[in-house]
Amino acid sequence: MQIPRELLEGYRRFRTGRFAQEAERYRALAKGQRPKTMVIGCADSRVDPAAIFSAGPGELFVVRNVAALVHPCEHDGSYHGTSAALEFAVTKLEVSNILVLGHGQCGGVAAALAAAKGPPVGKFIGPWVDVLSGVRDDLLARTQSADTSACQGELEHLAVQHSLANLMTFPFVASAVSEGRLTLEGAWFSIAEGQLHWLDRKSGSFEPVSV
Repeated sequence: MQIPRELLEGYRRFRTGRFAQEAERYRALAKGQRPKTMVIGCADSRVDPAAIFSAGPGELFVVRNVAALVHPCEHDGSYHGTSAALEFAVTKLEVSNILVLGHGQCGGVAAALAAAKGPPVGKFIGPWVDVLSGVRDDLLARTQSADTSACQGELEHLAVQHSLANLMTFPFVASAVSEGRLTLEGAWFSIAEGQLHWLDRKSGSFEPVSV
């Protein structure tokens, strides 16, 4: 076997450290999972939901994609990985909370901004982040800024809010929310400061979470 050295060393640390300390927990989890929270996060290697929330195994149901995006509910015969994870979390695991977690310096959001002035970035990335084109264009029209990089942070916030709105296009999500079985939340993480900002749904602002 040719296992990358850093992965092998990490696995060994896991076996002798965390697994050894939580073996009973893992044996219990082998019988099934019952997380209360689903996190829709970015694939970015710097933003790990389990690390940010100090979550143990079985505590978070996490799906990660480029820019932590949720597309509207569609039935077009295509592959919808995030939608499938969402359906499983809500209808089978019956999670109580869904958190959309954006972050600073997001490459997916940067790709959406770049597409405003040039061709889409990549064959797969461009179509994926195109879901932000409407809110992006509205933002650029409001700011009338020639420097799209100046809009990066605001579009990262808007992307979270846009995904929250798209979550409600899924009938099983809308039903769970209306019945009080599910809450939808948004947050944004500053990588450099390690600071989490939570979305106030009434004001639309992201407020730093105090510790």
